[in-house]
Amino acid sequence: MDYADRLSRARAATAAAGLDAMLVTPGPDLRYLTGYAAVGLERLTCLVLPAGGDPALVVPRLERPAALASPVGGLDLEVIDWAETEDPFPLAARLLPAGVARVAVDDQMHAAKVFAFQTALPAADLSLAGAVIAPLRMRKAPDEVAALRRAGEAIDRVHARMGEWLRPGRTEREVGRDIARAILAEGHAGDEWVVVGSGPNGASPHHEVSDRVVQPGDPVVVDIGGTTEEGYCSDSTRTYLVGGEPEREFAAYHEVVEAAQEAAVRAVRPGLAAETVDAAAREVIAAAGYGPAFVHRVGHGIGVETHEDPYMVAGNALPLEPGMAFSIEPGIYLAGRHGVRIEDIVVVTSDGADRLNHRPRSLTVL
Repeated sequence: MDYADRLSRARAATAAAGLDAMLVTPGPDLRYLTGYAAVGLERLTCLVLPAGGDPALVVPRLERPAALASPVGGLDLEVIDWAETEDPFPLAARLLPAGVARVAVDDQMHAAKVFAFQTALPAADLSLAGAVIAPLRMRKAPDEVAALRRAGEAIDRVHARMGEWLRPGRTEREVGRDIARAILAEGHAGDEWVVVGSGPNGASPHHEVSDRVVQPGDPVVVDIGGTTEEGYCSDSTRTYLVGGEPEREFAAYHEVVEAAQEAAVRAVRPGLAAETVDAAAREVIAAAGYGPAFVHRVGHGIGVETHEDPYMVAGNALPLEPGMAFSIEPGIYLAGRHGVRIEDIVVVTSDGADRLNHRPRSLTVL
């Protein structure tokens, strides 16, 4: 990952936005810009990025070794540490040019730190840095696409093993524990979430796991993802049938979701609005009579966060661009009965979409 280039582009974007500086604390923005997956402590770690000067990283003294062991150690980036008895906020403020008037802080900075910076920079107007950083993060460089592809391949390997764990007589929680271990074994550094929605629990899109015992003939929604050592995320959903024959209606609307997902993938083109991807899936589901049962947007951006810009949702007129990566995950959810969701990650290319997940999308009977 070319973090030096990212810092350079972030500095240029800061200046172009009419800002004097940007302050970035531990979280996805800091990892994106420097490669440093800093722990979000009460102690201040902060990237100080002046629009017209050299950036610096302020860290607690006890965190200096960790910072230098990260990609930060290979960057031309001054690392300034502070002792336990120091106030780091004036220290960071002194790294900025005199008279700064407009300073952006990362969107996930803790409120206590925002107020401390306001005290240290009383003449500055603080705003959110998301408007500056999000456009940089939305357009994935080739090395990022390659990292997302590796994450997608790793989560596909977990789905390929689902028959090892998902069977009648086991609880969702037991299945989920096995899947979580496999997410790590198949190439992730962290298992971010595991959804095992069996039977009626499949009708709750954000159900995770419970002590419900999987029954023969249950439809089961399995939505899983993790973060790789490189810091990039996977996210993929398939719906399985645990033995037996599917109910006629369930089999029929599973095919509707398959068709909706395919329509949304085909709709991806540079220059088209993000909302057209959502509309393409929604039209198929509505035409089949299940419009009210599709209760969420069709997709979210993915990168160093599982959910990031751009979002494929009605009202988002943002034009798609090559390098944008996002999920396409239509679903139908029948309360009290069951549900279906099918999800792949795609990357916008010069003429369409490149899928990063390749497991079968048709109903799989285990």
